[in-house]
Amino acid sequence: MARSRRSVRRRSRSGAAAARLERTRYSSGTPWEPRVGYSRAVRVGSHVHVSGTTATAPDGSIVGAGDAYRQTVQTLDNIERALSALGSSREAIVRLRMFTTDLGKFDEIARALSERFRPVRPAMTLVEVRALVDPEMLIEIEADAEDLSATPRRRPTRGSK
Repeated sequence: MARSRRSVRRRSRSGAAAARLERTRYSSGTPWEPRVGYSRAVRVGSHVHVSGTTATAPDGSIVGAGDAYRQTVQTLDNIERALSALGSSREAIVRLRMFTTDLGKFDEIARALSERFRPVRPAMTLVEVRALVDPEMLIEIEADAEDLSATPRRRPTRGSK
């Protein structure tokens, strides 16, 4: 199994425009990414977008079959690993989109979320879907982070204070 890796693609521009267009990708090494052709996460400037993430272990197996709490915790661990690899963190998350195959497990999912996000309080959506790519998967989460610590500060323009 391939190890986690980062790749950088820079467009040929100069100065601040080049910094805004720098694209850094993170791959978790699970088998889905090369098969489908996507990155676990992509950073462009101060924006970090994490693809739909599930409770997969490094070998691609599903963690916590039948346990929505454990799967949510593993999924959030995987998201945080991707954010960290791109120089971001849980505190920078501004939006989560969550998909579950069973809203009856809401209390388990909510418990895991509140343990991590009570102080952060990002915007969240949770919807029930008919199925995920593997029948053992109970939840899939996407995350968007706005890492303001990485945003270049604009120079004051003439006449501003």
